[in-house]
Amino acid sequence: MKITPLKLAATMVLLVTPALAAAADYPQRPISLIVPFAAGGPTDVVARSLANEMGKVLKQTVVVENRTGAGGTLAAGYVAAAKPDGYTIFLHHTGMATAPAMYSKLRYDPLKSFEYIGEVVDVPMTLMARADLPPNNFKEFVDYAKANGDKINLANAGPGAVSQLCGSLLQQAMGVKFTTVPFQGTGPAMTALMGKQVDVLCDQTTQTLPHIKAKDLKFYGVTTPERITQLPDAPTLAEQGLKGFDVKVWHGLYAPKGTPEQAVDKLNESLKVALKAPAFVQRMDQLGAQIVSEERQTPESLHKWLAAEVAKWGPILKAENISIN
Repeated sequence: MKITPLKLAATMVLLVTPALAAAADYPQRPISLIVPFAAGGPTDVVARSLANEMGKVLKQTVVVENRTGAGGTLAAGYVAAAKPDGYTIFLHHTGMATAPAMYSKLRYDPLKSFEYIGEVVDVPMTLMARADLPPNNFKEFVDYAKANGDKINLANAGPGAVSQLCGSLLQQAMGVKFTTVPFQGTGPAMTALMGKQVDVLCDQTTQTLPHIKAKDLKFYGVTTPERITQLPDAPTLAEQGLKGFDVKVWHGLYAPKGTPEQAVDKLNESLKVALKAPAFVQRMDQLGAQIVSEERQTPESLHKWLAAEVAKWGPILKAENISIN
């Protein structure tokens, strides 16, 4: 049977129309929000608050699914290979930008394997120690570290995680070398710190702020150049001698490459509404997380920011030989 251009066009319409209809009616079932770190960790806390508010807007449940390992690269690879139908989305932090320089065999390209939904929050980091570690402030910690060196156990969320990056940069700035203890997320790392199984942890305020206020851990300083509003009297590490030290965590929301534009638009719309929800705003304020400006809540802004961060961290990580292969 001869296929005429008219018949071919009609066939294409029949094939495309269901996909367009499905996208127009999106979402029709629960959405999976993939988190690359353990439940209870700082990124997970942001994800669960965000999922709750986005679900209200989308009128569907947004289910948080934790897929841990390899500093978030396993989860990123899973999402990159997932069906691009809008039912799998991904919340990741700065590790999305550092991975290309740290891993030589990534299964994905951060700049090519995803659709971009928008930026979410920025989170300062803090340097914490177990409650019975002898130093009572950062100056004492510097002296203690230089005297004890690799006897100090530094916890992190695994290779490639921002806690690992922060710890590496901290050691370089201090001119010391600790014994690194990786965990499957900073949730388990914090549990180990509370249990006095490790000595030090560099972690986000989303997890550390309650402990700082409760004074059940020792707090040595904030990793951003400026003090944060939740801890106005707490000095930064830069103030205490680590000149130019600046580490914070930014978070972005992604979907697999090829996700329909209609779905991405609806996800972006729900993100923008969620970031203004009083419950979300209050929760982020409690945790020291800073909701990004409206200009940064767009797909275009996230893509541009990610590209800039990849370009920024690549040379730094390679120069410092911070890599996992």
